[in-house]
Parts: sequence; C-alpha cells; structure tokens
Amino acid sequence: MRAKMNLRYLIIDVDGTMTDGGIYYDDHGNELKKFCTRDAAGFFAAHLLGIKVVVLTGRKSAATDRRMKELKVDYIVENVHDKRTFLENFMTVHSLLKEEVGYIGDDLNDLSAMKIVGFVGCPADSCTEVTKLANYVSKKKGGEGAVRDVIEHLLRENSEWEEVIGQIYRSGV
Repeated sequence: MRAKMNLRYLIIDVDGTMTDGGIYYDDHGNELKKFCTRDAAGFFAAHLLGIKVVVLTGRKSAATDRRMKELKVDYIVENVHDKRTFLENFMTVHSLLKEEVGYIGDDLNDLSAMKIVGFVGCPADSCTEVTKLANYVSKKKGGEGAVRDVIEHLLRENSEWEEVIGQIYRSGV
C-alpha cells in the first residue's frame, strides 16, 4: 500500500484510456468517439478535492473538446506528440514535484511521460510496458470506466472516496 498521496495534478490520456481506442468516422468525415459516462464521477471527485485535471492527447478532436468541456477539465492539450517534453515543461512552469503529479494512460506514447510522475494508473488493456510501470492497473478496459476506477482507487487509498462521492451526489455511499 502506498503512503497518502498529495496529488495536485492528474494527467489523463484520451484514446485507449477514456475511449476504447477506436477512431470512427461518419459519412461526412466527422470523427466520433465513445466516452464512458461513469468516468465523470472520477473527474468530479478530483475537482472537488482540488486536483487539477490535464487532458493530454496526441490528436485534435471536436468530440474530445466537447466532452472535456462538459467534464470541466482544467487543461485540454491536444496535438502533443512528445508528451514527456510537454510534461517536463508543464511541471517546471507550475513548480510541481514528481510526487504531486499522477498520469493515467495506456500506450507507448504515454510511457516516457509516465516515468517522470509519482503515480501511474492504466486501463486493463494497456500495452505490456505500461502495465509493468503502473502503480495500479484497473480491471476496466479503456473506454469502460478505467479512468474512474483509477481515480477511485487513489481516493480510496486516502479514505476520501465515500465522502467526496456523497458530497457530489448528495447521498451516502
């Protein structure tokens, strides 16, 4: 069991993490993605606890923009092909220690950035290299609630999940 974490920022990949990794096009050339609505509880919980969410993806997508705005993410950063360099610069600008940053991703393009943060989570169907590096591997696949599961895991480690979800949904959990 890890010690109590003091995450200030959570970096989250899109394709294969928040989605099933597929890219779909309609007859008009519009890109479509399927996001799991259950992930929203994780985003809302992070927000309530003051953890800033950075969505970091190598693609630009109107579907991603729309969903991330609905989830009120703090930063939407698209078209980033060198995630490690972006994250190093981001951490420097925001004076972040490794231990204050977590990363949820699934594939090789996330791997080098994952190596410079304090916590790594990933979906069950992530590539082998990522699952070997991860502190927590969700039982859920990408696009099937893995992001919520990772965030829930982090908050349960700190005994915060039930309280924060109760506040969000005004119910006892």
